[in-house]
Amino acid sequence: MQLSRDALLRAYRQMKVIREFEERLHTEIMTGEIAGFTHLYCGQEAVAVGVCEHLDSVDKIISTHRGHGHCIAKGCDVPTMMKEIWGSSEGTCKGKGGSMHIADLDHGMLGANGIVGGGAPIAVGAAMAAKIDGKGKVSIAFSGDGACNQGTTFEAMNMAVVTKAPCIFVFENNHYSEHTGVDYAVGTNLDIASRAEAFGMKVWRGNGVDFFSVHETMREVLEYVRAGNGPAAVEFDTERFFGHFEGDPQRYRGEGELDRIRDERDCLKIFREKVTQAKLLEGADLDAVDADVMSLIEASVEGARAAPRPTAEDVLTDVYISY
Repeated sequence: MQLSRDALLRAYRQMKVIREFEERLHTEIMTGEIAGFTHLYCGQEAVAVGVCEHLDSVDKIISTHRGHGHCIAKGCDVPTMMKEIWGSSEGTCKGKGGSMHIADLDHGMLGANGIVGGGAPIAVGAAMAAKIDGKGKVSIAFSGDGACNQGTTFEAMNMAVVTKAPCIFVFENNHYSEHTGVDYAVGTNLDIASRAEAFGMKVWRGNGVDFFSVHETMREVLEYVRAGNGPAAVEFDTERFFGHFEGDPQRYRGEGELDRIRDERDCLKIFREKVTQAKLLEGADLDAVDADVMSLIEASVEGARAAPRPTAEDVLTDVYISY
């Protein structure tokens, strides 16, 4: 399926926003202005964007502790997200969520989740609601190769199959669960998708560093699930450029590994090469996007620094919701 020029520019912009958002956090965390743990998504941008470009605000997603990319790809406001990570009362969750717990229900983002494997059951619940609603909407659970070993994920996949819930389990295999390599921690010959297949659902596999592979794979998956065939799972092979958390020395990496993957498996480089070689876009078009994104990130950081912080009185607000 050939994407339009506008669609290509939008996809590149979304990936570039995620990349520069994360790279800037990597820099700013060193200043000590950002409190708490931060887990960066750099390297995996093609998965978030390739998946979410097919969705609208009514389709639901739930993320992981490495969730900034999913939030941005689903349409969350970047300056407001930056304020949230800085702990501002003007943030997405009024400064109470921070990096690992950003949620924006207006955009169908049910939240990032600090519990490994904790999102899959929530996604199944949202999918069951979508099935009852009957409007062809779906719910997507983003997980990593660490979550694929969790019992909550197994239970969620089984329930999705039993109830024929329109839930899609997206496994981003970046080869490391925290600090443990996938070749040690995951059986089934390193293949996560086959685990989902064992529960009775159809599975797909795609190249997670190639936006076009992700986008086309998700088109097929969504057609299948929206048609009422029940849940599905897809595994994308991808890369994580930074450590498990900011400050992780990554001594578990092989010599030259990070240089190699940044050189050979950078999804933005691959996208740029493909579209310019095919004469779908010019390098100048992409350069203009780069400049616009850098301005957005700079303005977002300055806005976050200046934004107000929650007061002591705010601690008891938004604790309960009255229906």
